[in-house]
Formats: sequence, structure tokens, C-alpha cells
Amino acid sequence: MIVAIDGPAGVGKSSIAKMIADKCGFYYLNSGSFYRAYTYRHIQLGGDPLDDEKVLQTAKSTNLSVQEGLICIEGVPVEDKLHTPEVDAFVATVSVFPPLRSFVNEQLKEIANGLDVVVEGRDVTTVVFPNAQLKCYFDAKPEVRAERRFKQHPQGQTYQAVLDQIKDRDKIDRNKSVGALKIAPDALYIDTSYLTIEQVCEKVLSAIFARKAK
Repeated sequence: MIVAIDGPAGVGKSSIAKMIADKCGFYYLNSGSFYRAYTYRHIQLGGDPLDDEKVLQTAKSTNLSVQEGLICIEGVPVEDKLHTPEVDAFVATVSVFPPLRSFVNEQLKEIANGLDVVVEGRDVTTVVFPNAQLKCYFDAKPEVRAERRFKQHPQGQTYQAVLDQIKDRDKIDRNKSVGALKIAPDALYIDTSYLTIEQVCEKVLSAIFARKAK
């Protein structure tokens, strides 16, 4: 079974997807972490993150794997390196490049093949897994999302700076030529602004059980 979760930055996708995967015994995939990992790797190697073709070359030459839900480069976990201000500043631009999106999408499909998976990202319900048994779209007000992100990864940034980044990211994500952020017609829409992680999780779990019972 594939459970696909879409939504903009800061709506709680990762926390809730991990919780659902844990409760159901499903494999967890975060498509955004792939783009973050390749952005981090390219910067680490001294490359220009705005050079699309070179970033793609870096991606294709990088041994990226998912081990126990954690993104690893050359076998080494890098989750703690993926949400730095430096990566945040470039990942949205990096993820726009269609050939890189195609490369990541194929990786996601290959990993998910034959497994029970919870996968989350920006276009997993509309592009990557359009036939997922359950599609969810999480949303929340920009101000609420910025507050959550600010508390998670302050690192010297002001709340206003985080809010501006959220709004800029939304604009980029919704206007991508490939893989734009959209609400799938058959997606379960949940506004997480004033819900706890547990409350959102219960809504998704109920939908999973309902579909399994069919």
C-alpha cells in the first residue's frame, strides 16, 4: 500500500508521515530529503548550487540510500545536515530542475516498489505516485508554518526571515513547470494549523484502515 502525502513546507508532513509509518509498520520516504541531500552534497564538494547541470551530475555520482528512514550519503547519515540555512537557501531552486526531478522520482519509485510505504513531498500524489491507495494534502497558514519551522531550526534566523522563506518557497513550489504543488482531486485535505500531530495522525490512520477494509 502506498500512502502519499503532499503539502507546502512546515505543515507537519515529516513528523506525521514518520508517526504513521511507525504505527503501521510501513517504510518511510521523504522526497524533499533527496533534493536537500543533493544540494548539501554539491555545496560540500564546492560546487555552485545554481548550476543545474552540475547539481544533476553530482546527484548521479552520489551513492544515496535510505537506511531506517534516514538519508545517507556514501553510507553515512546526513539528516542533521539537511536543514541548515545554507541548504534552505538553495533547495527550492535546485528542486525546480526537471531532469533532477525525474531522476529523484525514479529513485522513489524503485525504492517503493513492492513495499508498504508512506511517502511525503510536494508532488507525490500528483506526479510520483498518482495511483497511491491513499492521497493526503496537508495545509496550514504561512504564519503558523513559519512559527513551527522557526522553533525547529532557529539557528540565528528571525521569525520574519523564516516567514519570508516560507512564502518564497510556496511561490516557487506552486509555479514549477514540472511537479508543481497541487491538490489532487481525490486527496484527503487536512488543515493542520490548529490540530496536534496526534489529531492529524488519527485522521490519516482512519483513512488507511477504511481503505484496507474495502
